[in-house]
Amino acid sequence: MSQRSATVRFWGVRDHIAVPGPETAVYGGNTPCVEVRVDDALLIFDSGTGIRLLGRALVRNGVAFGDLFFAHTQFDRISGLPFFGAAFMPGNAFRLWAGRPPGGPGIEDVLRQLMTDPIFPVPLKVMRAKLEFHDFAAGATLAPRPGIVVRTQGFNGETRPVTGYRVDHAGTSVCYVTDVNPSYSPNEPALAALIADATLVVIGFESETSTDADAAWQWAAERCARAHVGTMVLTNHAHGLDDARLDGIAARLAERHIGALVAREGMALHV
Repeated sequence: MSQRSATVRFWGVRDHIAVPGPETAVYGGNTPCVEVRVDDALLIFDSGTGIRLLGRALVRNGVAFGDLFFAHTQFDRISGLPFFGAAFMPGNAFRLWAGRPPGGPGIEDVLRQLMTDPIFPVPLKVMRAKLEFHDFAAGATLAPRPGIVVRTQGFNGETRPVTGYRVDHAGTSVCYVTDVNPSYSPNEPALAALIADATLVVIGFESETSTDADAAWQWAAERCARAHVGTMVLTNHAHGLDDARLDGIAARLAERHIGALVAREGMALHV
């Protein structure tokens, strides 16, 4: 296995709504966006408000080509896309992928509705980058770039289906699975299969209180331990959890599970 064949960077780690301010300055207040670099390939997971910061970095670095995958299309996962500066740059190109619920709209329709007056004054068509839209049924295996395999799996979300992802390349596996919670029992055999022996798993839990958060992270950590995951990173932090509460979770997690982390905005991991 390559020692450092992938880099995972967190641009947004919050659930539901952005929460900037002094009480969230350590872990960050932007909603979900995770960048995965595999050799020269750029894979992005979700376009919450954190994608604005990623876009600025891409613009600074010149022409960009990447693949953007959505866990689902509720507001916290798409609200940053209208501010993704790299998508307005001619010469850039992005493919957008989303698991399409039966009978539901495709990702292009969702984003066109988002960027329509009176919700947003600038339409999707003003983005100058080349955009391709790909809907798939959760469970499909995708091949966005040569040598990179992306496995997908559908799960029961709190209000709608969500899609989990596993990126496999050169013996390294990075998983992105959010909106899991023991209270609505995701498909545990499917979760175990998706994350089995993964190098790194980014897993998001939904909780509004410290008590709920404790139950959720313990549940997630136990599943990752059973699946022999190398490193687990908790993300998708509820807007009600400030830095002090997340510090407490991080401390308890470190005591019980070696190799487990709590995501912070700006954190980068090499795997």
